[in-house]
Amino acid sequence: MTSPVWHPYAHLLTQQAAPKVVGGEGPRFTLESGETLLDATCSWWCMIHGYAHPRLVNAIKEQADALCHVMLGGLIHEPAERLARELVRITPTGLNHVFFSDSGSVGMEVAMKMAVQYHHLRGKPEKHRMLSLMKAYHGDTSGCMAVCDPEEGMHSLFSGYLPRHHFAPAPKAAYDAEPDAVARDLDALRAVLERHHHEIAALLMEPLLQAAGGLNMTSPLYLKGARELCDEYDVLLVFDEVATGFGRTGRLFAADHAAVTPDIMVLSKGLTGGYLGHAATLATDRVHDAFIGESPLHAFMHGPTFMGNPLACRVALESLAVFEEENYLDKIVALNRVLCEELLDDEALRHLPQVADVRVLGATAVIEVTDAAYLEGAAAFARGRGVWLRPFGRWLYTMPAYITPEADMRLITHTMKGWFLK
Repeated sequence: MTSPVWHPYAHLLTQQAAPKVVGGEGPRFTLESGETLLDATCSWWCMIHGYAHPRLVNAIKEQADALCHVMLGGLIHEPAERLARELVRITPTGLNHVFFSDSGSVGMEVAMKMAVQYHHLRGKPEKHRMLSLMKAYHGDTSGCMAVCDPEEGMHSLFSGYLPRHHFAPAPKAAYDAEPDAVARDLDALRAVLERHHHEIAALLMEPLLQAAGGLNMTSPLYLKGARELCDEYDVLLVFDEVATGFGRTGRLFAADHAAVTPDIMVLSKGLTGGYLGHAATLATDRVHDAFIGESPLHAFMHGPTFMGNPLACRVALESLAVFEEENYLDKIVALNRVLCEELLDDEALRHLPQVADVRVLGATAVIEVTDAAYLEGAAAFARGRGVWLRPFGRWLYTMPAYITPEADMRLITHTMKGWFLK
């Protein structure tokens, strides 16, 4: 019987039957057939503790016995208050206010609305456009689609439906690039701001790692320069740390590499360890306090039904506790060492004619090929070796769970290289 489930990003004519997952433990999930697969993609980059982590599972069970859900409109509960305080504690200094929502895309919608209303309340309603970067991906909701890469992104079909925003070239300077190379990237950003700052409310950026747009890895110096340019042109700086937050780049947040505080930061994915959908949009006093006033226009008119869900807040608190108590940043250093040894330092791999680049940052690695056709069949090849890899476009990547043992990490990297050397 054909499943009624409509799968994401699937071509209905050619898609194959999806394997049915019945459980999981640690870095592996189990299929109905009994087959187990090592998850090299962290289930879209969120299952940082792996599957069936006992502390996270117990946290959900305990919270379910007390309170599963209540509206945050006019009410509050302890898990939401505690989580908000914890997020203020761990994020860059100055992000003192937390607005909850239920997914990364919605968290970004909140950030964009916040930025537009901030300028409106300051008497600058003309500043109502966003500035995004090429190669950007910020989500699949309408507002987010409009600030994704309009040329190489996945939403070009909807161009006539979406509002028009501004785009700056994607930074080209690598993480460890010389200042001169970063300066060229910042010159390109300045050129767009000079022309359009009068109508730009915010610069949106995935700091250091542009994830779904091709795993582009950039320099912390670019973040510093962007902060200075935003201050110069009266533009808010929004960091989309949905994918980069909670250790993915090697620091707790990508912003920490540059010691930069954005005006607004969006978190999701690893926020709950992947166990429930939730998101948080954090803002500085500067942004928050602009909403204090007597006019009806000062109210921020946004309120997702499941914002601050007690189950999600409780498991997020437990996720963060596990992260800190078990020194996950040290675990990420160990993962990074294997990724560098096996992929980045493999000269034979790097010099294959079909390989355009190999990049590693924190617990992320990607092999970029010159043509997507070179990756056709890679997922099936990996599955045959007990590994779940899901390449997209020209990118074969891994973002493993942080609890993945070294032997399993080498199984992932050997499988990735094996596809090219078979």
